[in-house]
Amino acid sequence: MKTDELITMLVDSPRPPSRAAVASRLGLGFAISLAAALLLLMLLPGAAAGLMTRVTMPAFWAKLALPLTMTPAAVCVTSRLSQPGVRVGRAWVALALPVGMVCLAALLVLAVAAPEVRGELILGHTWRTCSLNIVLLSMPALGALLWAMRGLAPTRPQLAGAATGLLAGAIGASAYCLRCPEMNVPFWAAWYLLGMAAPALLGSLLGPRMMHW
Repeated sequence: MKTDELITMLVDSPRPPSRAAVASRLGLGFAISLAAALLLLMLLPGAAAGLMTRVTMPAFWAKLALPLTMTPAAVCVTSRLSQPGVRVGRAWVALALPVGMVCLAALLVLAVAAPEVRGELILGHTWRTCSLNIVLLSMPALGALLWAMRGLAPTRPQLAGAATGLLAGAIGASAYCLRCPEMNVPFWAAWYLLGMAAPALLGSLLGPRMMHW
């Protein structure tokens, strides 16, 4: 290979995205995701019923804290996985911490509860639809965020896809909190985490197909 050809190949070869490019593309994907989730929430029957009453309850804000604290951690993990050679590091801990805390709180609630009410604490009144609704609200976000990641440079597409799906799930769960009437921690630990895990699994399957570059 001649020197001129080598120089041309190096100049024309793909380059890692800049931080500004990552922030811009993921920021746009996040904005589209949140808007789509809230719009889709409005189309669900009974979306606004009892909302004003729920927001006055401390348990509502504790429930909302689960996906809201997972969202920035998932953004951090996703953005780092979108760039080659960038370590995720402690961002994994920040992502796992809210999950561990809600699971621990659920176990404590179940431990002190009477045996006959433990099933009700886990199942609540909407266990059949809760996770499904979170997944439904997450699907537009998953599509928008996978599109955003596709334009970047993830070198571990399966892991990046899982992180992208988890971020989509956290956005969907945050939106669903506005509608969900359940206020028991064991319910959130079971069905909210299941609803967020499903898009993460789907993202891990789609990542290798959609993020190759």
